[in-house]
This record gives sequence, structure tokens and C-alpha cells, in this order.
Amino acid sequence: MENKIDITTVNEIAHLARLEFGEEAKSEILNDINRMLSFIGKLNELDTDNVEPLIYMTNERNVLRKDEAENTITQKEALKNAPKKDSDYFRAPKVIQH
Repeated sequence: MENKIDITTVNEIAHLARLEFGEEAKSEILNDINRMLSFIGKLNELDTDNVEPLIYMTNERNVLRKDEAENTITQKEALKNAPKKDSDYFRAPKVIQH
């Protein structure tokens, strides 16, 4: 059984995703989706009876280092290239109005 998407479904998907497409783009999207479904349908031809589900792409696990705070630059170095600053802090434009 082969699933096919029609232009009505493309319109519904576009509406739900709040996207707008011209008719030519919708036609291309329709063809792309149907090609993807056809490719996925090919996977149904594979015998997966004795295949374990894939949980990880490799057997490697993340090895994380201990997170230790350290100063890598001084406050003076951090402020060196700031476009606006005072003696101790970065100055930024006000973004919240009262």
C-alpha cells in the first residue's frame, strides 16, 4: 500500500505551519513529500524481524570533565574592547521601559 499526499494536504500543512507558498512551490512540495514517502515505503521491504532497535549511533558514551569555575581573563581584559563601559561594567542600552 502506497501513501500519497494531495494538494489539499499540502495546503493544510502550510496552514498549520503558518506558511504561504505560491502554486508552483506547492507543486514542488507535493512532489518532494511523495518522493520521501516512496523512499520510506522502500524501507517496508526490509526484513527487520531479528534486528535490535538502534538507541545510540555508536557504543561511545559522553565523557564529561568536571565543571570547575576559573578566571581565564581579567575584568580589565574583558572590558578592553567593549564599545561602552564604565570603570567596572559593560554599559548596554536600556531595553525595558517603565
